[in-house]
Amino acid sequence: MTEPFAPHRHDALAWVAGSDAPEKSSVNLGFLPLTDAASLIVAATQGFAQPFGLTLNLHRQNSWSGLRDKLTGGELDAAHGLYGLIYAMHLGIGGSPAVDMAVLMGLAQNGQSISLSAPLKAAGVTDPETLRNSVRHSGARLTLAHTFPTGTHALWLYYWLAAHGIHPLNDVRTLVLPPSQMVAHLRAGRIDGFCAGEPWGAQAIAEGVGFTLATSQSIWPDHPEKVLGCTRAFVEQYPNTARALVMAVLEASRFIDQSQENRRGTAQLIAGRDYVDAPLAAIEERFLGRYHDGLGQTWDDTHPLRFFGEGAANMPYLSDGLWFMTQLRRWGLLREDPDYQKVAGQVQQTDLYRQAADALGIAVPVSPMRSATFMDGRVWDGSDPAAYARSFTLNAMAGAAVVAL
Repeated sequence: MTEPFAPHRHDALAWVAGSDAPEKSSVNLGFLPLTDAASLIVAATQGFAQPFGLTLNLHRQNSWSGLRDKLTGGELDAAHGLYGLIYAMHLGIGGSPAVDMAVLMGLAQNGQSISLSAPLKAAGVTDPETLRNSVRHSGARLTLAHTFPTGTHALWLYYWLAAHGIHPLNDVRTLVLPPSQMVAHLRAGRIDGFCAGEPWGAQAIAEGVGFTLATSQSIWPDHPEKVLGCTRAFVEQYPNTARALVMAVLEASRFIDQSQENRRGTAQLIAGRDYVDAPLAAIEERFLGRYHDGLGQTWDDTHPLRFFGEGAANMPYLSDGLWFMTQLRRWGLLREDPDYQKVAGQVQQTDLYRQAADALGIAVPVSPMRSATFMDGRVWDGSDPAAYARSFTLNAMAGAAVVAL
């Protein structure tokens, strides 16, 4: 991946002159060392930003809380972010002061996993039923880690556990760890499992310290995952810059998904010490959609990590933002129902995204709402978020405590 790829360079140049020129040409982007940061890394390093009048400066962060603080403090202009984290910042929950936030676009769908430890595997705890029996009959509560109290990994973990009759706040102990520390804590026996992005689930298998119990796409096929987030003030002060940034990342996303060859090259790039800093072997297989779970099962996933999907992975659907708020409400992180539609309309930058996508000839869904069928058969369409949040048998509307290391 030494040659830049910018198929719409001629069109792009029309956006860098006159009134459409970026107000701010140098943009500081935060990311965590995860494979789903790939489109930002490719956009910044492979020549995708220059046609839009931008220089993208990558800043690797150690934790989601650190990224959050630098985003609100202005050290970062925009960032690879957890969907729920951006909403928590906007709503002022989960340890975040209330700051008006914006989701510019989706960066990825699918590709996260729930892992359990080798000792549990040795004990025969390798499926939902044996896990539930272990939780109910064991004298000690299992400790399961996720990456942020309001983040996607907490919500995938909670949803999966609850769907199998395990209350995630009462039946297990949860704590927060940066994703890159998950494998070390699993190896040391400090945790019994974790939910995180790749390559850390694959790395746990490679080191023989864990196995994959479930993928996030088995919970919600083609679920929204990371987003390109920033403060609302950034969008209002630099609207042309925000649009140009979306266009550059869209082009990089399209490039990654264009072929398996491009994916292999991208995997090689992001494995570097400045980015994910992980063995290529741990990154590449699941980056290509090929899974093995550490239990002898292998498959080509029908809903693998994807960055573009003809634009379907990038649309900031209102219904996606609404869903994350329903889960924050379900688990008591939101103490009362917000004005769901109003908040989603404030955060999701659908008009700006449409401008960027239209300029690049990328199809934009007619409706900002989409429906999905979950692992438990529930259908989500965004039509009544408050009722949906209250409808679950396992619920916790009174707040939850997590332990952070």
